[in-house]
Amino acid sequence: MTFEQIHAYLLSQPGAVEERPFTPEVPVYKVGGKMFALTAPNDVPPRITIKLDPLLGQVLRSTYEAVQAGYHMNKEHWNTITLDGSIPEEELLTWIDESYTLVVSNLPKRIRRLLAETGH
Repeated sequence: MTFEQIHAYLLSQPGAVEERPFTPEVPVYKVGGKMFALTAPNDVPPRITIKLDPLLGQVLRSTYEAVQAGYHMNKEHWNTITLDGSIPEEELLTWIDESYTLVVSNLPKRIRRLLAETGH
């Protein structure tokens, strides 16, 4: 899966926006003003950092060499995945969905309702 495909998938999430609050080289993907993914597209290979349930993150880190504790993030909740082709595409997309869902679940009810009603 190319970084461009991941970028498009991240932005396909309802209400997702891309911002670059840190540097122009680090796209951050947010919903409702909260980050659900951070990418490093210029790294070789590229990386993505996503929020996961702490137990799931621990399991993935012990299963996949490409999954590490979140780089410069809360290591309990955030996981950095090296996009070296070792992670099956379907699994990576499921993890992205999980990150998005976790962040949305903590948004105020009015924002969650708006996302559900508009799909944005």
